[in-house]
Amino acid sequence: MLRPGQMPARRKAAFPPSVDEGTRLLILGSLPGDASIRQGEYYAHRGNAFWALMSDVLGEDLRVRPYAMRLKRLKARAVGLWDVIESADREGSLDSAIRGAELRDLSAFVDRLPALEAVAFNGKTAALHGRRQIGLRPGLTLIDLPSSSGAFASMSREAKRSAWMAMAPYVGGE
Repeated sequence: MLRPGQMPARRKAAFPPSVDEGTRLLILGSLPGDASIRQGEYYAHRGNAFWALMSDVLGEDLRVRPYAMRLKRLKARAVGLWDVIESADREGSLDSAIRGAELRDLSAFVDRLPALEAVAFNGKTAALHGRRQIGLRPGLTLIDLPSSSGAFASMSREAKRSAWMAMAPYVGGE
């Protein structure tokens, strides 16, 4: 039931995957936030630490590059991006506001990535839905990450960085 002055949630859709046949590490978020949807870019909100955290993992500053080059650099380092939710009703950008989620077929998707060694979940919502779909698979490491979202402020940036470094062994070199 809507409160006075409240707008109904609108259906929001995720982006296509950013992967290729060399993807060794797949990072799955939940569903892009409003700033990302407006800009058509993964992790576009200035308060989201994703690009800073990935810069730490890769040892190169992605933040200084244009978005298209960021994706290109991730692919060059064998890192792919996608989301566990195809579309959902959501007012605002918080995962807690997601309703009526249509989940992706992640099981079939990971089967089509021949070099995949690890899947990392950016936040609890991504881990909940992603782990359920992918399940345990021999040779595939599943990594739960603290959310890069600025809304998850109960953990320090340094603590997030430490947890995100678990992905470093799966990042390709040049």
